[in-house]
Amino acid sequence: METSLYPPVKAFLEAAGYVVKGEVASCDVVGLSDGEPPVVVVCELKMSFNLELILQAVDRAAMADEVWIAAKVSAKGRGREADRRYRDLCRRMGIGMLGISDTGEVSVIVSSVSPMPRTNPKRRTRLVREHRKRQGDPALGGATRSPIMTAYRQQALICASALQQGLARPRDMKTWAPQAGRILLDNVYGWFDRQGKGVYALNEAGEAALLRWPQTVVVVGGDAGEGGE
Repeated sequence: METSLYPPVKAFLEAAGYVVKGEVASCDVVGLSDGEPPVVVVCELKMSFNLELILQAVDRAAMADEVWIAAKVSAKGRGREADRRYRDLCRRMGIGMLGISDTGEVSVIVSSVSPMPRTNPKRRTRLVREHRKRQGDPALGGATRSPIMTAYRQQALICASALQQGLARPRDMKTWAPQAGRILLDNVYGWFDRQGKGVYALNEAGEAALLRWPQTVVVVGGDAGEGGE
């Protein structure tokens, strides 16, 4: 699976000085450099090099400074990484190629050319914002069969954890989830039951979500006080 390629690619980009997270805004791997504005690096993963991988990289070029593609190299040396035409195509388009061995070793087949032309600043801004809002790196790059742990889902889970620990009002959760009021009111995932004006409770779906994605919210003190939406 593509997720098996994520750890070595993440380590490769981290060694180059990037903060790396997986599955951000439909990109398998996203790295941000320090500084403002950051250098944005995107890498797409596949088990083997193919045309679809290049097409994905072309799409990502609209929001990244560097674009890489990564895939396992053929044990017999017969994969696309051995095809000079494929390498030349990547080189002409400024797309870097990373080969991943069976042991997880990363090799640079074609270097990425930086910077690539950016034609969609809005997509780039959304990508950077989502990367920065996420707490830690909760999603393996290359995942396709499970819900992606977005920053919004993380905040909703924090609200659920706070409710589980006795907090019932949005304003009492804002230390951990600044958008708690809107998240509880919208109830996108169906985890919350509204008990009254500005008062919520966690339902069975929310309990199940916390079993799947445990969260830690440390509540200190007794009465949560009064608040509203």
